[in-house]
Amino acid sequence: MDCIEENCVERNARLIEERMIEQMEQSLAIGRKLIDSELNAGIFDFIVKPIVKTFYDYWSENDAREGTLEQIKVTLECGKLLLRNGLSEENFNSVIEEYFPKYLAGDQTSRQCKKNHKNYKKLKEITKKTFISQVKEVIPLLKVDQKEGVESYDDLCRIALKTKENAHEKLSQQFEFTEEAIQIVERDMSILKIPTGKKIICKSLRKGFEHTKKELMKEVERIFNQ
Repeated sequence: MDCIEENCVERNARLIEERMIEQMEQSLAIGRKLIDSELNAGIFDFIVKPIVKTFYDYWSENDAREGTLEQIKVTLECGKLLLRNGLSEENFNSVIEEYFPKYLAGDQTSRQCKKNHKNYKKLKEITKKTFISQVKEVIPLLKVDQKEGVESYDDLCRIALKTKENAHEKLSQQFEFTEEAIQIVERDMSILKIPTGKKIICKSLRKGFEHTKKELMKEVERIFNQ
């Protein structure tokens, strides 16, 4: 495995997975609060609220959680495969092509959008760029081969990314892709499969994204200022 001990890679994968799951749970909890906030501000609250709440509860407990867990699993598996078999461009592209369908199937936005919509192809392209970026970013974390002094995801970040500036740059790229995807939905909400409450969902999506950006940037500050 490219001179990296299997035990170290598996330890790193476990730490990354734990942190990603924690972030997922935080995002779902924030999403529910934002949905409630938007619904409570609406004039037709008594009509829309039960439908949107039912949708969000089902989505967060089933589609979102299940899909995100699958994406985390697929991304880590790709990173480990590339470390085992080599990081050549040809090998990287082959792994991406093989595993992207699984990643796409778990994508939260894609699951709630109409596949036959005129803008879905653009959304799919952005999702693939996101996947490629995430696989590239997880490899340095998986490659950390220190046997001692690595007890948390924070430790991995400090060792692999080295500087706060580098971590900010990696995050910013992910934010750009997410921004592109949200804008596609905002510009034409008919892409969403949900029957009602599209504006509420979009507002919550936007607010959730802005909140997540701030929190992740704070996390980088915390990790590198310890």
